[in-house]
Amino acid sequence: MTYRYADELLAFLQNAPTAFHAVEEAEARLNDYTHLEEVQPWHLERGGKYYVTRNRSSLIAFQMPENEFHSFQMVAAHTDSPTFKIKENAEVTVRGHYVQLDVERYGGAIFSTWMDRPLSVAGRVAVRTKDGLQTRLVNLKQPMCVIPNVAIHMNRDINNGAALKLNVDLFPLWGTEAAAGSFRRTVAEAAQCEERDLLATDLYLYNCTPGCIWGKEKEFISAGHLDDLECAWTALEGFLGAQPQEHVNVLCLFDNEEVGSTTKQGANSTFLEDTLRRIASAMGKDEAGYLSLLPGSMMLSADNAHALHPNHPEYADPANYPLMNHGVVIKYNASQRYTTDAVSAAVFGEICQRANVPTQYYANRSDMPGGGTLGNISTTHVSVNTVDIGLAQLAMHSAWETAGTMDIDHMVSVMKAFYSTEIRTCADGSYLF
Repeated sequence: MTYRYADELLAFLQNAPTAFHAVEEAEARLNDYTHLEEVQPWHLERGGKYYVTRNRSSLIAFQMPENEFHSFQMVAAHTDSPTFKIKENAEVTVRGHYVQLDVERYGGAIFSTWMDRPLSVAGRVAVRTKDGLQTRLVNLKQPMCVIPNVAIHMNRDINNGAALKLNVDLFPLWGTEAAAGSFRRTVAEAAQCEERDLLATDLYLYNCTPGCIWGKEKEFISAGHLDDLECAWTALEGFLGAQPQEHVNVLCLFDNEEVGSTTKQGANSTFLEDTLRRIASAMGKDEAGYLSLLPGSMMLSADNAHALHPNHPEYADPANYPLMNHGVVIKYNASQRYTTDAVSAAVFGEICQRANVPTQYYANRSDMPGGGTLGNISTTHVSVNTVDIGLAQLAMHSAWETAGTMDIDHMVSVMKAFYSTEIRTCADGSYLF
């Protein structure tokens, strides 16, 4: 099986263990874009390329066309993944012999998949310097801890669905008694500061096993964070390869989707609306001018979808289930957990067809409610036509997820096509391409 982008995606995943690092990696790819600050006035030029970050964990990039623009064409993905956040007073001692890390869940992780794996620590810290407070990213990179299972001899029910308690079974082992007091010192060393100057932390566990490509035909890719860094990376790749004509291309990478998006940097914040308003204002449009841009605009809400499971096909809808390597997934939900409707699906499907990208459909089994994602949250602030899409994957929210190598190419192609296509909304409700 031939593929182009899987190895590049693996390199991105290896360097992006947290939302902070994902944004840093995206910034590195946006090296010819101007970094705007929210605290400064924006002076935009036609044909200019810009990006802005919030909290160092969310990013919005945009490309201005050379001439007048009539709409925004946007893709939204998220930078965070389910994991465990390390508490500020991190060390817990067990009978004077072991040092554990005190953690709490972040998002809906599959707990069992984090057991008996080499784990590391990464995130953001605040440090005191002679010039004031600074934030720095840290990544310990090498295996530093493990969450050990109890031996089957001591827990005979371990294979019978035994429940895992977060405050008992899921504390990672950091070291022996010799490691007492070393956690903050280790983090300070990674941040290149004195321990006394380490003021506060946003640190997370991550699976530090490098991702891989596997299968008889090299048809599968497995790694941590495929949900949703696979969509984030393919959106970035498509964004960079496109050339807008009469619309503003916008790439939105939001944090905190896995915990509801209700943060200043999440999809339920004003980040996107603030950015679009500032773009319109900087280009001389008043409030009415800004509002006139939205009805003709469109968003792709990109977040992965559940592939048909080989061991449990009964969990899938009987007709609307996606397969890995069979193309981009269009996601539906009658309760509007996904935003797709007939119009947005038809417009996106037409773009896929013209780009020779296969599509498939996903809906939850009718008696199994699904989770929401970015689209229906973002559109409560910026009301635009939206379609929910993704790539088929197995083991969503596991510490080790699996997807199809060919689908990475499919998504890059359609992202590039979407950003490069002029979508015109007509007064009679029809669409022109």
